[in-house]
Amino acid sequence: MIRTFIATAAVVFALAAAPVMANDVFIDQSGWGNTTGGGQIGTGNTIGIHQGGIWNQSVATQQGNNNLAGVIQDGFNNGAGIHQNGNGNIGGVAQTGANHTAVLTQDGNGNVAAGIQVGDGCAANVAQNGAGNTAAFVQVCP
Repeated sequence: MIRTFIATAAVVFALAAAPVMANDVFIDQSGWGNTTGGGQIGTGNTIGIHQGGIWNQSVATQQGNNNLAGVIQDGFNNGAGIHQNGNGNIGGVAQTGANHTAVLTQDGNGNVAAGIQVGDGCAANVAQNGAGNTAAFVQVCP
């Protein structure tokens, strides 16, 4: 009986320590008709999404470890997607205005992509493969 209790206590303490490797998701939406989704496989991944305005859509998926994805959208009818495979990737999108689309796809390790789109109707598609790639984009569209 004592042996069972000790084994059970060890399992409980091990599970209590597991959040150190857990994934995090932060979503803050205001406005109307905004949608978001995503998925994570691995450990130490974080997704942070803030959407204000109306009809904004975002998706973030991550496979691997220690990846970070962030999306901030204000305005209306903006769409963003971040898809990361590998370890230590960072992806981010910030859009204001209307009718923007941004897709960041990273396969590999240690890749960084960024973005900012202001105005109306901007489109960005960043794809990186390999390791240690860096990309940045800033657009001001009419």
